[in-house]
Amino acid sequence: MKITYKQVRIRARRRQGFSLVELMIVLAILVLLAGLVLPRLLGQQNKADIKATQTQISSFKQALQNYAIDVRSFPDTEAGLNALLTKPENEQQARKWDGSYIEELPADPWGNAYNYEYPPSKGSSDFPNIWSNGPDGESGTDDDIKNWTESAEGDTNDETTPSDSNREERTTNRQDNDL
Repeated sequence: MKITYKQVRIRARRRQGFSLVELMIVLAILVLLAGLVLPRLLGQQNKADIKATQTQISSFKQALQNYAIDVRSFPDTEAGLNALLTKPENEQQARKWDGSYIEELPADPWGNAYNYEYPPSKGSSDFPNIWSNGPDGESGTDDDIKNWTESAEGDTNDETTPSDSNREERTTNRQDNDL
């Protein structure tokens, strides 16, 4: 049986596009999927940004230790992390400087500069304070990512890796969440 040109045109006229109901159903399905997937993706991105910031602070710590070995002191607050890239103005320190100690001074994942303070006002050692203002971009808030911890009494301790008590607390919380 042969299909004529006239029959093809008739079939084409009958089915020229999607109906409004079909389009609405497709849109509803897409919105539902986006509602389920996007919150999970955004949560993972936030965790990844925090981890990247912690890693960058650890890199600064290593670079500052190398700087201190060569120059015999940490850069002051005024020189900041830029001292890892440029020679000190002090002639005696400039002779000992063997940098640059990092390739570039990156911004944190939220586009803000890292903060640096030496001598430190927080922490229990003589290591510089380094911190990111975190997602909100404001210093001194709970979401700051820093290289020291603050205890309940307001004392501060240096932190390069999570302490054993924090590790135990996270393990306990994970076990509670699994139940």
